[in-house]
Amino acid sequence: MKALQLVKTEDALNIEINDIDESQLPDGEVLVDVDYSSLNYKDSLALNGRLPSIRNYPMVPGIDFAGTVIESSSEAFSAGDKVVLNGWGVGENHWGGYAQKARVQASQLVALPEAFTTRQAMAIGTAGYTAMLCVMALEKNGVKPEQGEVLVTGAAGGVGSVAISILSKLGYTVVASTGRASEEAYLKSLGASSIIDRNELSEPGRPLNKERWAAAVDAVGSHTLANICASLKYDGVVAATGLAQGSDLPATVMPFILRGVTLAGVDSVMAPKARREEAWRRLAEDLDVSKLEAMTEELGLADLAGATAQQLKGVKTHGRTVVNVNL
Repeated sequence: MKALQLVKTEDALNIEINDIDESQLPDGEVLVDVDYSSLNYKDSLALNGRLPSIRNYPMVPGIDFAGTVIESSSEAFSAGDKVVLNGWGVGENHWGGYAQKARVQASQLVALPEAFTTRQAMAIGTAGYTAMLCVMALEKNGVKPEQGEVLVTGAAGGVGSVAISILSKLGYTVVASTGRASEEAYLKSLGASSIIDRNELSEPGRPLNKERWAAAVDAVGSHTLANICASLKYDGVVAATGLAQGSDLPATVMPFILRGVTLAGVDSVMAPKARREEAWRRLAEDLDVSKLEAMTEELGLADLAGATAQQLKGVKTHGRTVVNVNL
């Protein structure tokens, strides 16, 4: 089997594509024949030696994958089942999806909805699954389409692209925040009603601003998230799931105690299995699959080194990158 491995020496961290034996895979209950993985921001950090959670080498990165069960010692899955995996530390402390096979625990897998092929599952990937968790968080906190505009930051990225598509299909009026004006046509094709420049949100702001957003999905953090909170309507909700601008939150308590604003944190890595299954069920219902292809490009393992550097520089065009491990 072929695998992309991070190999650490005294002097460097090297990216190698190696032929390895199936017996070298770590322990697990289920052996999966991997069709596709995807390229997420965390994967780009890993391949560039900037993900501190990786301590053991060689490591096969790739925080998600989709494929077919080959063998299973668990009653939960049988040979031939189509499955998807997101997170659980796979690709960080357990060999991940950038290989033609993976061995993991049954509890880490979700049965792939029949609505999706394995390629479509990774066109959605961890970013799209996270976007669905964000939409579910807004709904849990009572956000409804008639309440007003919903802001999506980092709109041209994976989480943002899928969030816009889902929210639009559900009837929400979506405003997309991006730093690339050239992406306006793409974002409107996904369902955004209007576009704002991310610079409107990225600088230090006031503790409270004029009420504008009924809700928001934020993948940026820092001043952007603080300004969103300051501009939410009364009882507004923001689902926070990223830190592209920074991990700090230079805000005050005023939006929370004067407007009843809710800051809902969304974690996709260790989310309980029932929530994952619900997210994938909802994706099968609420994501317009016809829009997936427009937001997706496909690469092979050998293409990843260059693609990760582009992603970290913010050069990547938009949407999702599927990784075909058999190319």
